[in-house]
Amino acid sequence: MWRDHGFLRIGWSNFHWISPEMARANQPSPKRIAHYAAQGFKTIVNLRGESEAGHYLLEREACAAAGMKLVTFQVRSRDMLSKEQVIGAKALFDEIAYPALMHCKSGADRAGIMAALYVMLRQGKRAEEAVTQLSRKYGHFREGKTGILDFFFETYLAETKGEKPLLDWVREDYDPAATKQKFMSQWWANIWVDKILRRE
Repeated sequence: MWRDHGFLRIGWSNFHWISPEMARANQPSPKRIAHYAAQGFKTIVNLRGESEAGHYLLEREACAAAGMKLVTFQVRSRDMLSKEQVIGAKALFDEIAYPALMHCKSGADRAGIMAALYVMLRQGKRAEEAVTQLSRKYGHFREGKTGILDFFFETYLAETKGEKPLLDWVREDYDPAATKQKFMSQWWANIWVDKILRRE
Protein backbone atom coordinates (compact mmCIF):
# COMPACT_ATOMS: atom_id res chain seq x y z
CA MET A 1 0.00 0.00 0.00
CA TRP A 2 2.81 2.43 0.82
CA ARG A 3 5.96 1.29 -0.93
CA ASP A 4 4.14 0.76 -4.23
CA HIS A 5 1.75 3.70 -3.71
CA GLY A 6 -1.23 1.37 -3.60
CA PHE A 7 -3.15 3.85 -1.47
CA LEU A 8 -3.39 6.12 -4.53
CA ARG A 9 -5.16 3.35 -6.44
CA ILE A 10 -7.86 2.51 -3.90
CA GLY A 11 -10.47 4.54 -5.75
CA TRP A 12 -8.66 5.07 -9.05
CA SER A 13 -8.08 2.23 -11.50
CA ASN A 14 -7.30 4.25 -14.67
CA PHE A 15 -9.44 1.61 -16.38
CA HIS A 16 -10.27 2.12 -20.05
CA TRP A 17 -11.47 -0.17 -22.82
CA ILE A 18 -9.22 -0.19 -25.89
CA SER A 19 -11.57 -2.49 -27.79
CA PRO A 20 -14.41 -4.84 -26.84
CA GLU A 21 -11.81 -7.53 -26.05
CA MET A 22 -8.95 -5.54 -24.47
CA ALA A 23 -8.73 -3.07 -21.61
CA ARG A 24 -5.94 -1.18 -19.84
CA ALA A 25 -5.54 -0.10 -16.22
CA ASN A 26 -3.12 0.54 -13.39
CA GLN A 27 -1.80 -2.08 -10.94
CA PRO A 28 -4.87 -3.98 -9.70
CA SER A 29 -5.38 -4.93 -6.08
CA PRO A 30 -6.55 -8.47 -5.22
CA LYS A 31 -10.06 -7.08 -4.73
CA ARG A 32 -10.01 -5.47 -8.16
CA ILE A 33 -8.69 -8.67 -9.74
CA ALA A 34 -11.67 -10.53 -8.30
CA HIS A 35 -13.89 -7.82 -9.79
CA TYR A 36 -12.29 -8.22 -13.21
CA ALA A 37 -12.74 -11.98 -13.03
CA ALA A 38 -16.42 -11.49 -12.21
CA GLN A 39 -16.68 -9.30 -15.32
CA GLY A 40 -15.44 -12.19 -17.44
CA PHE A 41 -11.79 -11.27 -18.00
CA LYS A 42 -9.69 -14.33 -18.79
CA THR A 43 -6.17 -12.88 -18.92
CA ILE A 44 -4.20 -10.19 -17.12
CA VAL A 45 -1.00 -9.00 -18.78
CA ASN A 46 1.47 -7.59 -16.26
CA LEU A 47 3.81 -5.14 -18.00
CA ARG A 48 5.94 -4.52 -14.89
CA GLY A 49 7.74 -7.85 -14.88
CA GLU A 50 8.04 -10.61 -12.30
CA SER A 51 9.12 -9.50 -8.84
CA GLU A 52 9.37 -10.54 -5.22
CA ALA A 53 7.60 -7.32 -4.26
CA GLY A 54 4.18 -7.47 -2.66
CA HIS A 55 2.29 -6.07 -5.63
CA TYR A 56 3.38 -8.95 -7.87
CA LEU A 57 3.02 -11.74 -5.30
CA LEU A 58 -0.49 -10.58 -4.35
CA GLU A 59 -1.44 -10.31 -8.01
CA ARG A 60 -0.19 -13.80 -8.80
CA GLU A 61 -2.07 -15.22 -5.82
CA ALA A 62 -5.28 -13.35 -6.66
CA CYS A 63 -5.22 -14.42 -10.32
CA ALA A 64 -4.76 -18.06 -9.32
CA ALA A 65 -7.65 -17.80 -6.86
CA ALA A 66 -9.88 -16.21 -9.50
CA GLY A 67 -8.95 -18.70 -12.22
CA MET A 68 -7.39 -16.02 -14.42
CA LYS A 69 -4.24 -16.40 -16.51
CA LEU A 70 -1.44 -14.05 -15.48
CA VAL A 71 1.02 -13.26 -18.28
CA THR A 72 4.16 -11.21 -17.73
CA PHE A 73 5.47 -9.08 -20.58
CA GLN A 74 7.96 -6.53 -19.27
CA VAL A 75 8.20 -3.10 -20.88
CA ARG A 76 10.06 -0.01 -19.67
CA SER A 77 8.64 3.50 -19.63
CA ARG A 78 11.92 5.34 -20.22
CA ASP A 79 13.62 3.15 -22.78
CA MET A 80 13.22 2.59 -26.49
CA LEU A 81 11.32 -0.54 -27.44
CA SER A 82 13.54 -3.34 -28.68
CA LYS A 83 12.81 -5.21 -31.89
CA GLU A 84 12.10 -8.31 -29.82
CA GLN A 85 9.51 -6.47 -27.71
CA VAL A 86 7.56 -5.24 -30.72
CA ILE A 87 7.60 -8.63 -32.43
CA GLY A 88 6.83 -10.30 -29.10
CA ALA A 89 3.85 -7.99 -28.58
CA LYS A 90 2.30 -9.24 -31.81
CA ALA A 91 2.73 -12.84 -30.67
CA LEU A 92 1.30 -11.98 -27.27
CA PHE A 93 -1.84 -10.42 -28.76
CA ASP A 94 -2.33 -13.44 -31.01
CA GLU A 95 -1.92 -16.01 -28.24
CA ILE A 96 -3.71 -14.74 -25.11
CA ALA A 97 -7.29 -15.53 -24.21
CA TYR A 98 -9.72 -12.63 -24.34
CA PRO A 99 -11.21 -10.55 -22.79
CA ALA A 100 -7.86 -9.39 -21.46
CA LEU A 101 -6.49 -6.50 -19.45
CA MET A 102 -3.00 -4.97 -19.63
CA HIS A 103 -1.56 -2.98 -16.76
CA CYS A 104 1.60 -1.32 -15.49
CA LYS A 105 1.92 0.64 -12.25
CA SER A 106 -0.10 3.73 -13.13
CA GLY A 107 -1.71 2.65 -16.40
CA ALA A 108 -0.18 5.62 -18.21
CA ASP A 109 3.08 4.85 -19.99
CA ARG A 110 3.76 1.14 -20.45
CA ALA A 111 0.06 0.41 -20.71
CA GLY A 112 -0.08 3.23 -23.24
CA ILE A 113 2.69 1.96 -25.52
CA MET A 114 1.30 -1.57 -25.43
CA ALA A 115 -2.20 -0.28 -26.09
CA ALA A 116 -0.85 1.59 -29.11
CA LEU A 117 0.88 -1.55 -30.37
CA TYR A 118 -2.34 -3.49 -29.84
CA VAL A 119 -4.28 -0.97 -31.92
CA MET A 120 -1.81 -1.39 -34.79
CA LEU A 121 -0.84 -5.04 -34.56
CA ARG A 122 -4.13 -6.59 -33.49
CA GLN A 123 -6.71 -4.16 -34.87
CA GLY A 124 -4.79 -3.18 -38.00
CA LYS A 125 -5.26 0.56 -37.51
CA ARG A 126 -2.85 3.33 -38.45
CA ALA A 127 -0.19 4.80 -36.18
CA GLU A 128 -1.94 8.17 -36.10
CA GLU A 129 -4.87 6.53 -34.30
CA ALA A 130 -2.73 4.23 -32.19
CA VAL A 131 -0.70 7.07 -30.61
CA THR A 132 -3.83 8.52 -29.01
CA GLN A 133 -3.32 5.76 -26.42
CA LEU A 134 -0.34 7.81 -25.24
CA SER A 135 -1.98 10.96 -23.91
CA ARG A 136 -2.58 12.97 -20.76
CA LYS A 137 -6.06 11.48 -20.63
CA TYR A 138 -4.34 8.42 -19.18
CA GLY A 139 -1.68 10.34 -17.21
CA HIS A 140 1.07 10.11 -19.83
CA PHE A 141 3.51 13.02 -20.27
CA ARG A 142 5.37 13.03 -23.56
CA GLU A 143 7.55 15.96 -22.52
CA GLY A 144 9.54 13.89 -19.99
CA LYS A 145 11.68 10.80 -20.39
CA THR A 146 8.49 8.81 -20.92
CA GLY A 147 8.16 10.68 -24.22
CA ILE A 148 10.63 8.17 -25.64
CA LEU A 149 7.57 5.94 -26.14
CA ASP A 150 5.97 8.57 -28.38
CA PHE A 151 9.28 9.03 -30.20
CA PHE A 152 9.18 5.41 -31.32
CA PHE A 153 6.02 6.13 -33.32
CA GLU A 154 7.24 9.56 -34.42
CA THR A 155 10.33 7.92 -35.91
CA TYR A 156 8.25 5.25 -37.62
CA LEU A 157 5.97 7.88 -39.19
CA ALA A 158 8.87 10.14 -40.17
CA GLU A 159 10.64 7.29 -41.96
CA THR A 160 7.63 5.59 -43.55
CA LYS A 161 4.73 8.08 -43.45
CA GLY A 162 2.80 5.08 -42.19
CA GLU A 163 2.92 3.38 -45.57
CA LYS A 164 5.16 0.50 -44.52
CA PRO A 165 3.73 -2.09 -42.10
CA LEU A 166 5.09 -1.55 -38.61
CA LEU A 167 6.55 -5.03 -38.23
CA ASP A 168 8.31 -4.80 -41.59
CA TRP A 169 9.85 -1.48 -40.56
CA VAL A 170 10.92 -2.91 -37.19
CA ARG A 171 12.53 -5.97 -38.77
CA GLU A 172 14.23 -4.19 -41.68
CA ASP A 173 14.94 -0.57 -40.76
CA TYR A 174 14.48 0.17 -37.07
CA ASP A 175 17.63 0.88 -35.05
CA PRO A 176 16.68 1.17 -31.35
CA ALA A 177 20.07 2.50 -30.18
CA ALA A 178 20.30 5.18 -32.88
CA THR A 179 16.68 6.20 -32.33
CA LYS A 180 17.22 6.51 -28.58
CA GLN A 181 20.21 8.82 -29.12
CA LYS A 182 18.02 11.25 -31.06
CA PHE A 183 15.40 11.56 -28.36
CA MET A 184 15.42 14.62 -26.08
CA SER A 185 13.18 15.24 -23.07
CA GLN A 186 12.48 18.47 -21.20
CA TRP A 187 14.00 19.02 -17.75
CA TRP A 188 10.83 20.30 -16.09
CA ALA A 189 8.85 17.29 -17.26
CA ASN A 190 11.55 14.93 -15.98
CA ILE A 191 11.17 16.42 -12.50
CA TRP A 192 7.39 15.90 -12.69
CA VAL A 193 7.58 12.33 -14.00
CA ASP A 194 10.63 11.11 -12.05
CA LYS A 195 10.51 12.98 -8.75
CA ILE A 196 6.84 13.77 -8.19
CA LEU A 197 4.93 10.98 -9.93
CA ARG A 198 7.85 8.59 -9.35
CA ARG A 199 7.09 6.54 -12.44
CA GLU A 200 8.98 3.28 -12.88
